[in-house]
Amino acid sequence: MSDAQNSLSVKVELPREDAVLLTVEGDLDSATATALQRHLAEQLGQGRRHFLLDIGGVPFMDSSGMNIILRVYQEVRDCAGGVYVIRPTPAVRRILDLTGVSLTVPMLDSVDEALSAVG
Repeated sequence: MSDAQNSLSVKVELPREDAVLLTVEGDLDSATATALQRHLAEQLGQGRRHFLLDIGGVPFMDSSGMNIILRVYQEVRDCAGGVYVIRPTPAVRRILDLTGVSLTVPMLDSVDEALSAVG
């Protein structure tokens, strides 16, 4: 595969001091998951407790992407933090539902809804 097929775009914004919004575009799979993992680890290291993952631009996700979401969830649950998945595409939502990830991590329709859930 070419690099263009393996690229993942992650835009990082700080809507609050303790929260980070990561807007992800591209396939989230074993070839690209480390890019998202790097951003999440950096934000954890800076003390962020709430992770808003806007994946409306992710047409495909495999177990690598799901594992990253679950890992960050495990990292922040002990410090009263949270992970919120925003705008999953129907294909990605189906995977998250079938694997039970959506039972653990809230699936929301908008960034505003996620910010309200953070409190």
